[in-house]
Amino acid sequence: MRFGKQIFIALMMLVLGSLVGCVTESSYNNLDRAYSQLQQAYQGDEVEIRKLQGELRITIKDKILFPEGGFNLNAKADQVLAKMAPTLSGFKNTKVVVKGYTDNVPVGADMHKYGIRTNLDLSSKRADNVVDYLIKKGVSQSLISAQGMGESNPVASNATAEGRAQNRRIEITLVGPGN
Repeated sequence: MRFGKQIFIALMMLVLGSLVGCVTESSYNNLDRAYSQLQQAYQGDEVEIRKLQGELRITIKDKILFPEGGFNLNAKADQVLAKMAPTLSGFKNTKVVVKGYTDNVPVGADMHKYGIRTNLDLSSKRADNVVDYLIKKGVSQSLISAQGMGESNPVASNATAEGRAQNRRIEITLVGPGN
């Protein structure tokens, strides 16, 4: 009897393991489909889309979305973000995390009148504006969040103008099953 119980438990673990594998494969296929849709939408734009383990990351250079040193979306932002809204608005179980990043140059005094005193404030305001735009375009408010990162996590050296430009960015990460 004891041996039969161990076999039963082993079989159940195999069945559960294969079910978990199916969910993972299905999730991968859904994220893969989203990746393909976004790749087609952004051919030639200054937008980078990468597949990572269990997530997609869309990186947009800040100059495409915002005026230099500013936080309000510009006309080009409408074109760029509108392309991803149909894909993102179809998600029911996938989290959309919008992170804003800056370089290490201190914000100008003109930003102080808007309550922006640090790069963290500026990056937060930028991420908030992207989230607000995407919600207006149909992305679920319960699945999307904004996070300002300031000058943390640079992808290039802040010692050069080119490096600082690379560090000023918005990253939109899709985390979950892709549905």
